[in-house]
Amino acid sequence: MRDEPFQPCVYLMASQRNGTLYCGSTSSPIKRIWDHKEGAGSVFTRKYGVTLLVWYEFHDLMAAAIKRELQIKEWKRRWKLELIEAGNPDWRDLYQDWF
Repeated sequence: MRDEPFQPCVYLMASQRNGTLYCGSTSSPIKRIWDHKEGAGSVFTRKYGVTLLVWYEFHDLMAAAIKRELQIKEWKRRWKLELIEAGNPDWRDLYQDWF
């Protein structure tokens, strides 16, 4: 049994404002972001202290979330920063909004 409903999502996390960025996709965003915050999400996020959820986008299909993740990973850093700033100019930890 799942802890949360299946919800495809692509997300950006940061170590701090304008800091190290990480882009990922998941079907269980609450659990996955929690894993990152606890240091179990990935070696990269643990190594660089990437714990702030600064942007996310839900999708109907997991394939669409993965496609979007791969698209964003190809972007220049400046474009990723602009995406974050457009929806979250204060770089708040959006994970808190889910509760």
